Amino acid sequence: MSDGLLGLDWQNWRAWQEDDGMTEPVEVSLPHAVALSWGIAERPERGPKRELSIERIVESAIDIADVEGLSAVSMSRVATSLGFTTMSLYRYVTSKDDLLLLMQDQALDMPIPPEATGAGQSDAGWRLQLREWVLLTRQTYLSHPWYAEIPVSGLLLTPMNLRLVDWGVRCLAPTGLSGSDKLAIVLLAGGYARSGGGGVPEFSGGSEFAVAVRELVTEERFPYLRPVILEGAGAAGVSGYGSGDAGAGGGSSDAGASVGGASGGGAGVGVGAADSFEFGLERLLDGIEHYLGQTASQREHALLAASTADVDARLEFYPKDPAVREAAAKRREAEGRLREAQKREREMIAKARERAAKLAARSK
Repeated sequence: MSDGLLGLDWQNWRAWQEDDGMTEPVEVSLPHAVALSWGIAERPERGPKRELSIERIVESAIDIADVEGLSAVSMSRVATSLGFTTMSLYRYVTSKDDLLLLMQDQALDMPIPPEATGAGQSDAGWRLQLREWVLLTRQTYLSHPWYAEIPVSGLLLTPMNLRLVDWGVRCLAPTGLSGSDKLAIVLLAGGYARSGGGGVPEFSGGSEFAVAVRELVTEERFPYLRPVILEGAGAAGVSGYGSGDAGAGGGSSDAGASVGGASGGGAGVGVGAADSFEFGLERLLDGIEHYLGQTASQREHALLAASTADVDARLEFYPKDPAVREAAAKRREAEGRLREAQKREREMIAKARERAAKLAARSK
């Protein structure tokens, strides 16, 4: 990418601001791709106009990415799919970076449910609405697996992106939170939806790898995870991690519900039969609900108590300390030797069993 906010060329355009009934021209700068997404960038003066359009170019690129992955998308490939030359595309979209941003924006063009009425407008209605927002947003990402491969630009200026954020803020209207709090929650929930948009990775891949997981997760190397595997999570729970079984207790839309169908502890509450994404979503909503129940002074106190200044200092120092880095390198070397020794031991045990079986067969 070249210099600039998004690594794109800047497009100057003129907006009008109303002030006491008067209008004054205000110069606004936008990345070229953003201007294209709003339809305010200059259109090509030459070249094919009726047969080709930015919309068709973007739709074709999305179709290719959906079927073959993002790596298959190129200006020449899109041009070929449309029956035009590559140079024809450049008259509309000046770079592949521009095209990727336009693809992201177009992919977010989803139907938005009408505003909630009745129970949906109650104080607890925000939870139902925000939950739906996260699930539908995630479904859009799942429909376009390539979306998560494009780095987040940190820019919320494209129309469909802003439309999605506007809907998220609408979900929080019953809460009475400040605008900054609403936006922070929407960005948090959106990040969670995006993180699950590529699919939640399975922990063990099901029963096929359950035995391997139990062997690899040793008590010496993973002292806290090992008991979780042994208690059955590796077979009944961990192997189902990300299975999508939302009906196993997770995904309740009730404000007070918890995954597993219980509000307290117990075997039904972990990431077991319940879908892990919905489990995490319910915990996210629980946290927001807890925040809503706090007073302003309680929130301020919690913020001070959660200060991570000391932790940040340690995180900044430890990885850079030469002695720590040297010790970590030696530890990794020792772990490698240990794994080789364990592998050798397993091989010897297997051979010993084979010899014992042969001797037993001969003695019969």
